Amino acid sequence: MNTVERNYFKPTFILVDIEGTTTSISFVKDFLFPYARSRLKDHVEKYWYEPEFKEDLSLLKEQATQDLENNVEGFIPILDGDDAIKSVVNNVLWQMDMDRKTKALKSLQGHIWQRGYEEGLIKGHIYDDVEPCLQKWKNLGKSICVYSSGSVQAQKLLFGKTEKGNLLPLFSAYFDTNVGQKIESKSYTRIAQKLNCQPKDILFLTDVSKEARAAAEAGLQAVLLSRPGNAPLSSQDYKDFLVISNFNELNVL
Repeated sequence: MNTVERNYFKPTFILVDIEGTTTSISFVKDFLFPYARSRLKDHVEKYWYEPEFKEDLSLLKEQATQDLENNVEGFIPILDGDDAIKSVVNNVLWQMDMDRKTKALKSLQGHIWQRGYEEGLIKGHIYDDVEPCLQKWKNLGKSICVYSSGSVQAQKLLFGKTEKGNLLPLFSAYFDTNVGQKIESKSYTRIAQKLNCQPKDILFLTDVSKEARAAAEAGLQAVLLSRPGNAPLSSQDYKDFLVISNFNELNVL
């Protein structure tokens, strides 16, 4: 199949990754993550007795129990009593240092970011080509969906308060790691089931080749993004997938 033929797609659903695909990796790694870290202690102290944080704390304690049972290296326990707040902060900082993707951490980070978005301290970064293309595809009758390791809550915050305004009306569904890890093909099978469609009817856009391969293994169409700051792709990736530098290079019918 030549490059021209590979560049034409007629999906029913377009599934987009966020980091490195719609949004700069540097925004996530160099702004969002450090922001959550810098606000962590104040957030825990301020909302300690609030129902929302109590739910986050419950998730953190469940994760801590699992980590203890699994003898996770470097594990920092969550304590009760006078040291409770300090131990929670230390546990979360440890998870952040490990770049973990636990449900507990993602939920807490999402709530910290939510306060930042609400206070106007955070505006989600979106590449210039993204909004016009998503709008064009939506006008063609395509359903645009999101699949990210960040929580659905965090996804909606980012797209709801971007530098380009509120983009939430463009999207019809959101998926996070509750459907599975992004490098596992069964996750994409579950997404197809939830969308009530055949896997082949979904076009997945991502910057991570392992994710593209998992999606393709499940029967999805997959395209790789090579944006500035993204991890380099291999020569094999270029052979196996169409690689584009922005959404404008994709021909959706």
